Amino acid sequence: MHSMVSRQQAGPRVGPEDATAAKPRIERSAPAKQRGRPRSFDRETALEKAILAFWEHGYEGTSVSDLTRVMGIGAPSLYAAFGDKRSLFEEVVQEYGARYGSFPERALAEEPTVRGAVERILREAAAEYTDPGRPHGCLVIHAATNCTSPEVEGSLRERRNANIAAFESRIRAGVAAGELPAGTDAAALARHTGAVIQGMSQQARDGATREELEALAELAMAIWPSS
Repeated sequence: MHSMVSRQQAGPRVGPEDATAAKPRIERSAPAKQRGRPRSFDRETALEKAILAFWEHGYEGTSVSDLTRVMGIGAPSLYAAFGDKRSLFEEVVQEYGARYGSFPERALAEEPTVRGAVERILREAAAEYTDPGRPHGCLVIHAATNCTSPEVEGSLRERRNANIAAFESRIRAGVAAGELPAGTDAAALARHTGAVIQGMSQQARDGATREELEALAELAMAIWPSS
């Protein structure tokens, strides 16, 4: 009993069990090191806002300061996450195609006839290009307006021409299958389809309604040759 009292009165001595008890205080102070880390942000949300900005204002009309403002991030975060403006735009175009611009590809793959596919594309374009919750028209068509970057302009042109080539390929397959007359000019009909879609995009930006564009689509299909 006496020896226990003596140890308690000794005070300053620190035994092994006391050293162990001191460790949690060191561990509790560790999180303070994280306070200097930059605030994280949701990359997908920021990318969606960039899509809408480029879609509304085009490549040339959207500055880096515009992007940082609408995306809610600083320039260093933008460059670290997406690269420069052109790199971000390339990702935007890819994502736009996946999220909003894939309806022509789906129609060409899913419809049993080329006429049915193109009719569906034009009808869906009328709906997509006038959706009240998004910028009107097509980003790939509009973003090239007044573009002074040859690389960006060329990339967008290649995408538009690839769409026309896909139309032509499907039309030729339709001719081979007997869906269209043997003498059908597949290249001209494909370009006509592309021109109608591009015109619908611009007219949607100019205020045309879905119903007006659907009427235009119906008229455009009236020139298609019968089998």
